[in-house]
Amino acid sequence: MTRPRIITGIDLPLEPSCGSTIWASDVYQRLSPHFQATFLALPGSGTWKHNFEQTRTLTTVKAPYGPQFDTYTAELTCEVEKILRTRRADVIHAQHLGFGLSLAFARAVRGTPVISIAHGTDVIAAADSEQARAALVEIVTASAAVVVPNEAMAEQVKALTGGQFTDRLVIIPWGIPLPAAPTVQPTDGPRLRLLHAGRLDPNKSTVTAVEALALTRHDHHLTVIGSGSELPALTVRASELGLTGRVQFIPFLSREDLWTRFADFDALLFTTRQLEAFGLVGVEAQAHGLPVLFSDLPGLRDTLGSGALPYTAGDPSALAAAIDQIADAPEARQALRTAATANARRHDIATTTRQLHALTTKVMGPAHA
Repeated sequence: MTRPRIITGIDLPLEPSCGSTIWASDVYQRLSPHFQATFLALPGSGTWKHNFEQTRTLTTVKAPYGPQFDTYTAELTCEVEKILRTRRADVIHAQHLGFGLSLAFARAVRGTPVISIAHGTDVIAAADSEQARAALVEIVTASAAVVVPNEAMAEQVKALTGGQFTDRLVIIPWGIPLPAAPTVQPTDGPRLRLLHAGRLDPNKSTVTAVEALALTRHDHHLTVIGSGSELPALTVRASELGLTGRVQFIPFLSREDLWTRFADFDALLFTTRQLEAFGLVGVEAQAHGLPVLFSDLPGLRDTLGSGALPYTAGDPSALAAAIDQIADAPEARQALRTAATANARRHDIATTTRQLHALTTKVMGPAHA
């Protein structure tokens, strides 16, 4: 029997540079027995061992929101129309409620049903920019269903669209591939080995972790793993605070290498300032036995559960207090580790895939049931 065809993609390089591309690689690998998916993306290094069955490289030169965005999306829509003529799709999965490719999907589909999927950065952008909000509304309008990972994201989309499309919103919690067992080797001393991992951009607010380290009672050590626009400012800030010997910066690591490094730490610092779709690295850390100290943002408390300790987003002194709290209480730290591992078991990627499979089949209609 011929598998139904999904066309999806993200107008980013085909690299594991953000949670969206990693999540998509996990999901479409697991959907492949049921659907034939083609993932569209910008050229990457060619070294990523992704799980996409088929990929297609986009050639339109990308432009972000701004004066050239309309021209970019018009040219990209023409490219997507050509792709859809040669690779007929039974359904479109538009990753992100914004940005160029999802807008091109919305304009090029010509009757093919669309499921759009919110990832967080798209919703944040729409809250800050009228151009981005208009893109979000157009994409949601073109969608038969809009997938959001939690109730907090659903409320944001409702607000941005004036509550017009509430009946299209479907909550499908994100998940990760779960390890067989935790890998972390805990320590009991008061000096913690702290980890911050992820993209280094303003919203991730890694500077909160660096500044918190200068306010703790104990001389904890922080390792920052990741790459991005904020790296130069972060290294300068660490030097200004006299933390050069206590803060280490390591470039982006592959997911497999990062998972291996989890065993070297006592806690993960999750410092995002605004909305988070899921908090991929936080749940991954929990699955390996790391407790998480996290910005108390909508949705994250539910995602990370009792295996995490919240602090006020963007407040280094609050984060410093949370760090010292677990440093001074080894038994409480062990309890957090146990709860972290248990919480992560709630977020199995198999559950995410099963629910997205069911929704996709429903949207395609009886012919594909």
